[in-house]
Amino acid sequence: MAHAAPASRTSGLRSMAAGSRLSMALPLLLGIVYGFWASGIRRDAGPITTGNVLFGFLTGIIVAVVTFGIHRASPRLPRELRAVTWAAWAGIAFGYLYSLTDATVLRSTIMALTVAVGVFAAMFYRYYTHE
Repeated sequence: MAHAAPASRTSGLRSMAAGSRLSMALPLLLGIVYGFWASGIRRDAGPITTGNVLFGFLTGIIVAVVTFGIHRASPRLPRELRAVTWAAWAGIAFGYLYSLTDATVLRSTIMALTVAVGVFAAMFYRYYTHE
């Protein structure tokens, strides 16, 4: 009857803590990468300035906070709305980075919508098959 033995409580608490740390670390890492990427695009091979560093820092914080908020709020949403939320955020984030390259508004919008459609398809498939 070893299979009927109750699980220890500490293992569940440890896995929750590890999951909580991971759910904090991934948006933070994404924010750092996004901030470096945005400041690098804006700098355009020029000198590193205080304004450029501040720009990268602020965009990284904004991306990390919004990603963390969506990550926390999305389990309460139906699968269609979850997929739309992640797709909209991915499209907005990519479209903003693309617009920093001095592309036209129309080109940035088309690229953002393309990314958003791809993310929506992937997220909807994931949520539909894993519920």
